[in-house]
Amino acid sequence: MNNLYLGDKMFKPNAIYYEKNIEDYFLGKKLLEQYKDVPKFIIENHNNIEKMRKKQNSEFPQMKRNLIIGTRKTHKFVENHKTSDFLVPYTSSGCTAMCMYCYLVCNYNKCAYLRLFVNREEMLDKIIRTAEKAEKNLTFEIGSNSDLVLENTITGNLVWTIENFANTKQGMLTFPTKFDMIDDILPLNHKGKVVVRMSVNPEEIITKVEFGTSHLKQRVEAINKLQDADYKIGILIAPVIFVENWKQLYSELIEYLYEHLTDKVKEKVFFEIIFMTYSYVHNAINQEAFPNAINLFDKNLMTGRGKGKYMYKDYIREEGEKFLREKMQKFFKNNDIMYVV
Repeated sequence: MNNLYLGDKMFKPNAIYYEKNIEDYFLGKKLLEQYKDVPKFIIENHNNIEKMRKKQNSEFPQMKRNLIIGTRKTHKFVENHKTSDFLVPYTSSGCTAMCMYCYLVCNYNKCAYLRLFVNREEMLDKIIRTAEKAEKNLTFEIGSNSDLVLENTITGNLVWTIENFANTKQGMLTFPTKFDMIDDILPLNHKGKVVVRMSVNPEEIITKVEFGTSHLKQRVEAINKLQDADYKIGILIAPVIFVENWKQLYSELIEYLYEHLTDKVKEKVFFEIIFMTYSYVHNAINQEAFPNAINLFDKNLMTGRGKGKYMYKDYIREEGEKFLREKMQKFFKNNDIMYVV
C-alpha cells in the first residue's frame, strides 16, 4: 500500500480533470503540456465532479491516482495562534498519499485527491501585500490543505514561491510535510523567511497508516539537509496514535530523533505534538478501501466531539502528554514544545 511514494520521480496520474480556464494561466498551460499523454476531461468546477462523488469508498486508492486542476476561488485568510498568524489557502489541496486519518477526508470525503490551482500569482500577491503592510512580522501557513513538498515535484510551486517571497520587506512562510524530496529548495536564497516543519511518526505507524509518504529515515535526513541550508526547522510529532504499544513506539521515535538529528538541528529545532482525531467518514472509507489495514477507531479510548468526529478521551490524552513531555525533557530539554493538542 505504500507504493504511491515516488521519491524524486514525478507523479504520473491515470487521468486529469481540469477547468477550461486553466489554459489562461502559465502554470495551466505548462501542466497540460507536461501531461500531454495523460487522458483528460474538462470539468465545470473542481469542487463538484459528479463522476468522482458517485464512486464507491473502495475506489478511494484509485481516485487518488487522478489529478484535478483548476483555479482557487476562495482566498480568505484564517487567523491561527499556533506556529503562524494566518492559515492561507494556497496552490493545492489534497494529496497523492493516503494517510488513514487525513483531516481533509472530513471535509471532502473520498474526494480528498490532489487538486492544483494555477492562479498562484494572485495568491502569493495577497500574501506579500498583507505581509508588507502589517505592523509586525507575520507568519503565513501555506501548507494547511496539502503537502507542498509533494506538490513541488509536479508544479515547482514551492521553489517559485520561496524565490518570489524572499525579497519581501517582512513576513515569514511556513508549511508542514511528510516527504523528503527537498533537494530543489536547498540551494535557494530564502533569506531566513521560511520555516519547514517535518511531521514524524514511528516507522511502524508510517508503514501501517501513512500510506504513500516518506519513511522516517528519509524524513530525518531531509531535516538535517534543510538545517544545513539554514532553513528554520520545526518537528511535528503528529498525529500521536494510541496503538497498543504506543509508549514503546514513541519512546523509540524520540530516541531515534536524538541519535540521528545533527547537533545543529538539536540546537535550534522546536516541536509540536498533536494527538490524532478521527471520524465516522474515515472509518467508513478505511474499512472499504483498506480492509486489511489496522482499525484506528477504538471505542474504549475515543469519545465524540461533534459532527461525527472522535478524539481521545481526556484521561488518555493527559497520560500521553505527561509521557511525551517526560521523554522530551530527557532528550530535548532545551527545545521548545510550542503546544500539545
